[in-house]
Amino acid sequence: MTAAPLISLRSASFGYADRKVVDSVTLSQGPGEVIALLGPNGSGKTTLIKGLLGLSDHLGGEVSLFGTPLARFHDKPRIGYVPQRHSLSASVRATVREIVETGRLPLRPWWRPANATDSAIVDEALDAVGLRDREREDVASLSGGQQRRVLIARALAAQPDVLVMDEPTAGVDIANQRILADVLATLAARGTSMLIVTHELAPLKSVVTRIVCMNGGHVDFDGAPAAYAAGHRGHELGDGHHHDSPVTDERGTGLAAIVTDTLPPRKARS
Repeated sequence: MTAAPLISLRSASFGYADRKVVDSVTLSQGPGEVIALLGPNGSGKTTLIKGLLGLSDHLGGEVSLFGTPLARFHDKPRIGYVPQRHSLSASVRATVREIVETGRLPLRPWWRPANATDSAIVDEALDAVGLRDREREDVASLSGGQQRRVLIARALAAQPDVLVMDEPTAGVDIANQRILADVLATLAARGTSMLIVTHELAPLKSVVTRIVCMNGGHVDFDGAPAAYAAGHRGHELGDGHHHDSPVTDERGTGLAAIVTDTLPPRKARS
């Protein structure tokens, strides 16, 4: 039997107010898949991701998450969102562990303090990204690649069923891109499902199981990496074909604001 999709879109459209940016997209993601979402600037990648997160308007078609129609889906911690922006204002002090611990907040009532289970899950998330030995350090003192790993750990702390990442390797040096790729490869080997917006496929070529390209608000390719490579002979994965510039948060906010703004309502999971 084929496993039910985690994410399912059928002729789905997203946008802002009455303006469609993504139009009539049909797409699904199954358990364990690692999908790279490519496309030029303005192609609709970020709007599609925001639509799944409830941050852009659903303007048509059918969308379901884990078998639940989007309008009725409220178990937001099942989607672990890793934003691109990772800088932390020098005026805000927080340790690596403190940031990762915020990933647990949506899963318990606001009045209940963290317990031993929460602490153990945070430990596992830090181990998964290789930052357990840096947990007491100030996040602002870390490199960009290390801060990105902190955000991944924060998402993992909620024990999501799928990770949605926006440009995880953008603005990160080659050495840290390799470390990030190793982290994602380890997660993929554990069966973690991922949807990754990226314009740098080369660091992720050993992780990605499927490539989806968008252009003009539509999907114009959906298939295996080998089929993508065969259709673009002469292009190495990651050389710029169908790639775009890094997508940034329009508000220019840093890690502290993102941690606050992207937290789902504090509701215990049933």
